[in-house]
Parts: sequence; C-alpha cells; structure tokens
Amino acid sequence: MSPRDMLAESVLSTKTLLARYLAGFDESTATRQAPSLPNHVAWSLGHCALTMHRVAHMFAAEPVSAAQIPESDFITGDGTRGDADRFDTESVSFGSKPVDDPRLYPTLARSAQIYDAACDRLAAAIRATDESQLDRKVKWGASGLETPLWSLAMRMVFHNGMHTGQIADLRRGLGFKSIFA
Repeated sequence: MSPRDMLAESVLSTKTLLARYLAGFDESTATRQAPSLPNHVAWSLGHCALTMHRVAHMFAAEPVSAAQIPESDFITGDGTRGDADRFDTESVSFGSKPVDDPRLYPTLARSAQIYDAACDRLAAAIRATDESQLDRKVKWGASGLETPLWSLAMRMVFHNGMHTGQIADLRRGLGFKSIFA
C-alpha cells in the first residue's frame, strides 16, 4: 500500500470508529451537552467535517475559501443559519460554542452523512495528490505553523479521534450504556 493510500484509509477508518459512539443518540440528544463537557454530537460531526473540507483544499493546493465548502452541507452565515440539512460554518468553526438548539443543526442522520462525505472527500484529495507532494508544507491553524501535507492528514485522524473521545465522554455524562456492553 502506498503512503497516500495509507493516509487516505486512515481518514476513512474514522467513519466507522466514530459511528460506533453514535449508538443511542437521537434527535432529542444530538444537541444536548453534559455538565463540564465542551461539545455535543451535532457540533462534533459538523466541526470535524468542516475541518476536513478545509484540509482537502490544501491537498488540492487551492486557497481555502467559504465558497469551496459544499453548499449541500454548509451555509456560510453568522452561526445562527443552520437547518435540518446544513451546518452554518460559523456554528461549528474553531472557537465556536455549541448550543442546545436542534433547529440550528442538521438532524443526527444528516450530520453523520455530512461527516462521512467529508471523510470521503479528504481521502479522495489525498489519493489524488502526487506522492512527491506529500512533503509540501502548508500553513495550518491560528498560529500559521507550517506542516507537511502527510502530517496534516495524520492530524485529521487524530482530530477526529479526539472528538470521538469527547463523544465517548458525553455518552457517560448523559448516562448512556457502554458501546461495549
């Protein structure tokens, strides 16, 4: 398996890993938070999806702009324009604060579809990148640190895993049964 295929498969593996932790959530709990925990499920899915779309553009060596985020999945707004089908980019961007208002987020099933589509898009962008470009450095994050593309792909796997861990904590905080029971 080539390095870029390995990176792409790693991103795709996060679809199955995260989906396991969605068991038991429904529309009444998709935007619920537990005391002392930072996020809810809908926010986590949208945040990870938005981040992966932005990284996919970096693999394509395109400037990242709001216009390049899929309009079928995201609305560029002020954080209050999301609906049952699309996230408002500002409601799930870095530093945004999740709110318990289901009207502002896609349904749980649609949120999961948007997350899966973003995984697919990032994996496709990784596979379409010439292997010689995997060492190309790009600026990432608020600090603008430069990192090679291969490292940014691995960072997305870690990022998705970190938010999956937050969903695992949220499950405990809301009194859900273990996914391993």
